[in-house]
Parts: sequence; C-alpha cells; structure tokens
Amino acid sequence: MDNPQPSNAASETPVIEMERVKIGSLRDPRLTMLEDVNWTVRAGEYWVIAGLQSSGKSDLLSTTAGLIAPQGGTYRLFGHEMPIFEGELLAERLRVGLVFDGGQLFHNLTIAENIALPLRYHKTLSAEEAAKQVNAMLELTELTSWADNTPGSVGRNLKKRAGLARALILQPEVLLLDNPLGGLDLRQVGWWLNFLGQLSAGHAILNGRPSTLVVTAEDLRPWRERGKQFAVLQDKKFIALGNRPDLAAHADPLVKELLAEDLPDI
Repeated sequence: MDNPQPSNAASETPVIEMERVKIGSLRDPRLTMLEDVNWTVRAGEYWVIAGLQSSGKSDLLSTTAGLIAPQGGTYRLFGHEMPIFEGELLAERLRVGLVFDGGQLFHNLTIAENIALPLRYHKTLSAEEAAKQVNAMLELTELTSWADNTPGSVGRNLKKRAGLARALILQPEVLLLDNPLGGLDLRQVGWWLNFLGQLSAGHAILNGRPSTLVVTAEDLRPWRERGKQFAVLQDKKFIALGNRPDLAAHADPLVKELLAEDLPDI
C-alpha cells in the first residue's frame, strides 16, 4: 500500500477533506464544473487528477487553494472549514502552495522578483532580506541564469519553474500543481517528474519533510509510475480510482484513453 500510516492524532486529520462539494468556475462563478465531490487527502499522499480539457481541473485546484469558495457542500483544510478569510487563519492557507499552469507571473517583474513576492508580501521582508532564500530557490530550480529576465523573455518551461519556485518559497506542506507537464518537451518532463519525486520523498529545501502533492494532467502515462493515488474528472464528477495497481486494472473508457497504449510512451 502506498498510503502512509498516521502516527498520531494530529496526523489523522486530513489535510484536505471535501464532502459533497460543488465546484464553480474560476472564470464564470455562475457555472458549475463539478458536483458532489467527495475527496480526502492525507499528509504525504501524491495525487494525480486527470481529465480532458474543460473538465474542471483548474477550478478544483483553485477551490482547494481557497481562491474561490465552494458553491455547496463542506470543505475542510487542515480541519478548518473553508473558505478561510479570517486574518488569523492566513497561516493555515499559506500551508498550501499553488503552481498555476503557465506560471501566472507578473510580467513587469523579473523572475527573481516574482519568486520573492510571497516573502515580501506575507513575511514583510525587504528585497535584501529575501535575497538569500530567493537565490537558493533560483539555484534549486536551475533559474539562476534567468534571475534578471522578465517572464516575457523566457520560454514556457522556465515560466513554469518560476511559478514552482514562487510556490515553494514559503515552504508549504501541500503543493497543488495545475498541469505542470503541459506543453513541455521530453527532457523538461523528466526534470519535473524527478523533482516532484524528490519533494514527495522529502527534499532538503523543505527540511526533509515529505510534501503532499496534488497534480492535474491531461495524460496519465507520465504519472502512472510516479503518482500514488489517482482520480479522473468526467461528466462533472470526481471519480477516485485508487492506487497504482487499481489504475492499471481500471476498465473505465476515459482511463483507458488517458493511458492510451497506442500512443508513444513518455
């Protein structure tokens, strides 16, 4: 079994717990993207949630991160009912980092300045005070050579890495990644898979603590030996598939499509 065993009462509290949650659209709050979502994530798990375009993947992660409120149902983050807007609970929300598809960087800032933003805003550090942590993150994500570039002057992969570095700078316990492999070549796909594997196992940048990961994807093939828990989004439903052995044996036509064996392997 890939599921970690909780060692105490605190670890038994799910980091993410949704009961009959209705997910709206980030772009149009009048739309409902997912209905009756029942989903539990425990510390240290590595979820891969796949679906076709416009199936609600980004909306699910935005709701999970607290950017939009659920349209219905109950969602608890670290035991706190969401959405959390109270100032005293901000620290709970900052335990979750979100990496947007494409990075979602500020184009008037350099790569280094984008990465520093959470430290400047949430920790009220000066640029000089934040520099050591930012430089370490630039080195970790192999972005040092582009630190002074603006996002418009670098490629998609580097934008994605900058978004990852920005999300990691506050050392979150849970990392949500929206379509991290989208639009990347094979070499860059390998970098991301290896790096996320290190985070899942416990990276030094997070003091060796295994990260809880949730990634979305439009193709399950790169993830079938990487993720530990799997789900698909289909017809406004969140369908949990189980662990790796369950994924390989699943008969759902969409799962077979997302694992298409007649396409070249990655």
